[in-house]
Amino acid sequence: MKIGDQASIIGGAINFVKELEQQLQTLEVQKRAMANDGAYAPALPFGELFTFPQYSTRSTNEGSATAMAEIEVTMVESHANLKILSKKRHGQLLRMVGELRCLWLTILHLNVTTVDHMVLYNLSVKLEDGCQLSTMDEIANAVNCILGRIEEEQMP
Repeated sequence: MKIGDQASIIGGAINFVKELEQQLQTLEVQKRAMANDGAYAPALPFGELFTFPQYSTRSTNEGSATAMAEIEVTMVESHANLKILSKKRHGQLLRMVGELRCLWLTILHLNVTTVDHMVLYNLSVKLEDGCQLSTMDEIANAVNCILGRIEEEQMP
């Protein structure tokens, strides 16, 4: 078996596992909703998915930037995984993808799950050679800024 074939098989397996994770997250939220007669137990239905978020709407850190969403970034070499939980906003996904491309972040995989007025984005990105972001915190900050600009533009 050629190396390219092996990489293709591994890539397919990774995508399949990510799709299963996404389905599991959706089913967990539906289960919680049914157990509470349609009322979601936590204020943020996906809140338990964030282990160490760089930005959290639930924290009240004085002097820190306002969190526009729950944002958690993990990295391995030039690849990063982003979890972003925010309010649904018109055109948000398209704008976010465009701005990430402008930062030299190539989206390799994207999952979107919505519940009521909230949306959970799971992104797998590659930091390209021209990317000026090198840490998890820098990427999280950039995403928070993007979401802040999107919200400002939609305010009356």
